[in-house]
Amino acid sequence: MHDGDAAAPGRFGPGTKGTQFDKLECMNSLDRLTGFYWVARTGGYARAVRAFPYPITEPGVHQQVRRLEAELGVRLFRRVAKDRMAPTSHGRALLAVVGPFMDSLRVTVDALRAGAFGGTLRIGAAALLVQELVPAWLRQLHRRHPDVDVTLTELRAPDVAQLRSGELDLVVDHLPEVPPDVEVRQVGRLWGFLVLPAAHPAARAPRLDPRRLAELPFLTFAADPASRSLQRRAVEALGASARERFAADSTASLLGFVAAGLGFSVVPAVHPAGPRRPGVRAIRLRLPGAELPVHAAWLRGVPNPLVAAALDVAPAPAAPAGRRSGRSAITR
Repeated sequence: MHDGDAAAPGRFGPGTKGTQFDKLECMNSLDRLTGFYWVARTGGYARAVRAFPYPITEPGVHQQVRRLEAELGVRLFRRVAKDRMAPTSHGRALLAVVGPFMDSLRVTVDALRAGAFGGTLRIGAAALLVQELVPAWLRQLHRRHPDVDVTLTELRAPDVAQLRSGELDLVVDHLPEVPPDVEVRQVGRLWGFLVLPAAHPAARAPRLDPRRLAELPFLTFAADPASRSLQRRAVEALGASARERFAADSTASLLGFVAAGLGFSVVPAVHPAGPRRPGVRAIRLRLPGAELPVHAAWLRGVPNPLVAAALDVAPAPAAPAGRRSGRSAITR
């Protein structure tokens, strides 16, 4: 733009890599595509005027199509009768791309005006929560909003970056820290458990001596440094020594390793009764930080009716488990 040029305030917006896009030009392009779409769908200019979502004259529709043809440098329609137009090969190619978008746009606008909505909610959650917490939640969502579809991704680690990039609408996991641009609601609780092979002599004793854990390799989470740090701190708090040998990305995998006698681990459970797995003895940890909240997290300041619908039927977190009377199953 030259120094002497003037632009309407707010007309230009930021583009990619330092460029700018002309918002007015974008709106004009959408108008031209709208004119093209309705002429193609109805087969003529007069019919397009009657079908248009807003008042427009027949010359106005002609102008939209002519400008679009001028931009593209091709003819989009040919006359097949006095009041009948048919797309050319170029018009058919453009309609194949524009048609589905305009069809879905009409349906979405009608639904929004009627106060209804549908669409796809994209959720990312830890594998344990995908298996044991999310299914009942989604059942409630489907009962309330059957038109909402869900794509569910298993996360190897809590990743709010996917909220910022728009890849996910909702992350369900324990967040060690909540960034300022993210909002959270607690939807569950995790309890920490020491798990070891049931066949190991240390597991058969009425009370576990943590010193016996030195006989077994320590199994850790591979992809999530925060979870691995929690595991290590729990073992240190027990006064045990550990040599790390195997790592896995999910609680189910770690429990499988433990059942196979490959070592011991510290894992979360959605229920205070702990994980139930043949060949595994699970002992609930009664240490500071052994109970953690499960968060539903979404991007702050970005209204999303699908997220709001999910939060309306989100599970209520269980109350913190009280200390049971009696002695711990771990000697200190």
